[in-house]
Amino acid sequence: MQLGIIGLARSGKTTVFNAVTRGSAQVGAYSSSAQPNVGVVNVPDARVDRLAELYKPKKTTYATIQYVDFPAAGESFGKGEGPAGKFINDLARMDALIHVVRAFEDDAVPHPEVSIDPDRDIATMDLELAFLDLSIIERRLQRLETEMRSVKAGERDQMQRLKELLSRMKAGLENEQPLREQGLTEEDEKLLEGSQFLTAKPLMLVVNIGEGQMSERDAIEAKCQEKYRKTGMDVAVFCGKFEMDLNELSDEEAEEFRASAGVTESGMAGAIRLSYGLLGLISFLTAGPDECRAWTVASGSSAPVAAGKIHSDLQRGFIRAEVIRFEDLVACGSEAEAKKRGLLRTEGKQYIVQDGDILNILFNV
Repeated sequence: MQLGIIGLARSGKTTVFNAVTRGSAQVGAYSSSAQPNVGVVNVPDARVDRLAELYKPKKTTYATIQYVDFPAAGESFGKGEGPAGKFINDLARMDALIHVVRAFEDDAVPHPEVSIDPDRDIATMDLELAFLDLSIIERRLQRLETEMRSVKAGERDQMQRLKELLSRMKAGLENEQPLREQGLTEEDEKLLEGSQFLTAKPLMLVVNIGEGQMSERDAIEAKCQEKYRKTGMDVAVFCGKFEMDLNELSDEEAEEFRASAGVTESGMAGAIRLSYGLLGLISFLTAGPDECRAWTVASGSSAPVAAGKIHSDLQRGFIRAEVIRFEDLVACGSEAEAKKRGLLRTEGKQYIVQDGDILNILFNV
């Protein structure tokens, strides 16, 4: 899973990147030659830790998330110029976007627009992302017009449907409606042939507050959730500087500081939890003496699809899956005891994998 972090200059997005990845990327304004910062983090999962205690495996593997911190959006964003324009294709490959919005005051780091105004900054970024999508749509419409003059009647019908869809999408964007809110259907997605539009991607809005606002964090988050949360979009309030500074401490010391500030989970854990919810992801587990591991799969996936996450051969030759709930295995203390109690069951191809399922795939190729 790849998540792209975007934001206006001096929004604190690289500070947020450092906080969630335990990175040490230089914070501050980017030059036009800047490159994205990339960090890969293990998804904290107490279930994997507990399975490792039970099985004493040779290897323990957590699910991972890659965060990509893109250069700050500037005046040339969306025009194919400057740092942001250079990375449009990379942005399109992200599974979701994290938009960091500045809500903190700091005279030492003046906002490019002087005042602190999250509404203005959100609207600016929304407009810039829409501009990028509109430019793609307009180019495709122009190409369609040319191609439709010389195609056969059968091909023309599908191209006409695509033209109508693109025109509808264009009109929505021009009315400030991102594609994620336009109700695109599976049939629409097939017509678009896998095109990666930025405003169609799930979006997490991270409102970056200052340390002096942390006592009001819950109230600020509730207000922001009510104001900004929409289809395909979630909102979190986060103090990037506080979390980044805690990375310098031991885990025990960091937890003490969080508790004293009334923060119940780390920035990294919170970002991951929201990312999974936004993308509709769950984790299933595999366990044994060789390896205990967490795997990420879309919610609603069948057992063969989950098997394919482990290896394509397991999906191709899927016969059945042995399934036990993590909680049941821990309560029993061993697979043998779980089987004796009838808690280890066999499921077929139609089974929908649940978060926390421990799977053993039986296959033949």
